[in-house]
Amino acid sequence: MRGTAFVRARRFLVAVSMAGLTATLIPVSAAASGPPAGSHPGPRYQAPAGSLGTAELPGPPRPPSGPPAMPAGYRTPGRATGAAKAPKTVPAAAKTWGASGSSTTLVLYDSTGAWGWLGELYAIGAGNLATHFGTVTAEPVADYVAGQVNDYTATIYLGSTYNEPLPAAFLSDVLTTTRPVIWAGDNIWQLSGPAGSAADSAFQAQYGWDPATSYFDTTDTISSVSYNGTGFSRSSLNTAGILAPHITTASQVTTLATADCTDSAGAATDCGPIAQATGTSFPWAISSGNLMYIGEIPFSYISPTDRYVAFAGLLFNDLDPAATTSHLALIRLDDIDTYTSPADLEAYISYLQSQGVPFSMAVIPDYTFGGDGPFWSLATAPDVVSALQEGLNDGGTLVQEGYTGEYPDAANPFDTVTGDDFEFYRAQCSTTDTPPYNFQPAPCPYGDYVIEEGPLPGDSQSWAQSRVLAGQALFGQAGLPTPAIWTTPLYAASAPDYAGISQVYTTKYEEEMFFGGELSGQPIDYTHVFGQFFPYEVHDLYGSTVIPENLGDYQQWPTFGEPAVSAQDILDEAQQNLALPQGVASFYLHPDTDPLAVLEQVVTGLKAEGYTFASPQAFLASNG
Repeated sequence: MRGTAFVRARRFLVAVSMAGLTATLIPVSAAASGPPAGSHPGPRYQAPAGSLGTAELPGPPRPPSGPPAMPAGYRTPGRATGAAKAPKTVPAAAKTWGASGSSTTLVLYDSTGAWGWLGELYAIGAGNLATHFGTVTAEPVADYVAGQVNDYTATIYLGSTYNEPLPAAFLSDVLTTTRPVIWAGDNIWQLSGPAGSAADSAFQAQYGWDPATSYFDTTDTISSVSYNGTGFSRSSLNTAGILAPHITTASQVTTLATADCTDSAGAATDCGPIAQATGTSFPWAISSGNLMYIGEIPFSYISPTDRYVAFAGLLFNDLDPAATTSHLALIRLDDIDTYTSPADLEAYISYLQSQGVPFSMAVIPDYTFGGDGPFWSLATAPDVVSALQEGLNDGGTLVQEGYTGEYPDAANPFDTVTGDDFEFYRAQCSTTDTPPYNFQPAPCPYGDYVIEEGPLPGDSQSWAQSRVLAGQALFGQAGLPTPAIWTTPLYAASAPDYAGISQVYTTKYEEEMFFGGELSGQPIDYTHVFGQFFPYEVHDLYGSTVIPENLGDYQQWPTFGEPAVSAQDILDEAQQNLALPQGVASFYLHPDTDPLAVLEQVVTGLKAEGYTFASPQAFLASNG
């Protein structure tokens, strides 16, 4: 995405306000004979490695200090005995998605109180990851039906609301099922009951630790989580704390990952006594019996190097413990259009062919400089088409990247030039990156922040589908094969747009955005939005197979509030993903703006780390 791709590190939810949106067209000053020279002066808004979307989801408010309390009306869970319960009807509020696979997963989430909306978005995040292993059914925990845990390979419960009233049937089933249960965050103490109770003693005897006397560590600085010999970052914005498990019988508990305590300078330091541990770390994820426990929600304030990636790896323990280890790398050449230098593209292709590295070519099929035209489709650029054909002959795969790569009715937010603007989502520039925003007219100064707001005027499923089809037809007109894979420009689209895209393409190659209401069936709430990248193949909530792009791209300089990203940064992130049984290293570069030396460094480095490059087709086959 030449000079453009969307914001990775937006820290707060975007408050959508379409009021005052004007469709001010940029005057067309280009001659109709071809794209004007210098229409991409740079630097532009580029995607840092591992773009996340509009928002990093926050965590809910910090829980009360002291020992965990029980919710009003709490009753100690019973422990049912006897034959396994028969399968039950799935609640009407449940939503199922994914693809055929060896496993099925039940995802349960909190839905009450002022922060209940977070539970839905967390569940989308967990569910999407779990589709790597098969199908997923997600529902509010309040709708749980007795016996459901026995109908799935594993259950994931996300405790995001402190003392969410949990159904007694759910608590009882967790204590008695032999199926794996993955519990993250709050409310684990409802399984054990009050400290010193008979239920608490029984829980300790079964699992070797005591939730009733475990405390939230909000005093230590936890800047990293260690998993499988690898350190993953944890945002300093995350002040909700981590529940440090009070382990009473060490022989019964396996520590899967640790929370690492540091001082203000980032050096290791002893954790505070509230963590119930000595030394510079305490358990972040543990396993005992059929229960895996993670001391916080792993979807708040995520980044490409975040402990979210460690959580993605932990899912293998219960959903595919015998998974074949593989570490594949993918490269996508981005923002190819009629303005692309054929010589630069051919140099990239020649190098990749010489290294035996398969690759993808993401093509914007229609180029415009100035909103409604004039347009230069692929058929008007025979030299570019020839280079693309050379790429196909040398192991390349075509990917459709939008239609025009801009929104024709208004600068969005830059200049209505192909490759610069958002095509399927409204964006403006602001001098601030948190509300209240101070929006600025286009073109945006480089010191501004790009704020993604919500749907564009006239947005609809049919509008998006028509743009996809119009762009798709241009490949054939240029004598090229029709792509089978789609990339959303700037990885940003509304829910209807994603639905329209999915009507044409069943495979996407990107990171994605998800919105409040998509699980609950309520009206879509664009103020509640979650951008998610994937460390492996998934089958998303929109019904598509998603080839991951999780490392982002090279960025020579900081711009629009985003940091520079070096080739070494990409390699460092790839190194972390080796901790996952099937971790992927997927990145993209721009042949006409990024130096060839960057490509050479990343390709050489990934091979040295042990990655094997794969085409999208081979990648999908290996995961099938």
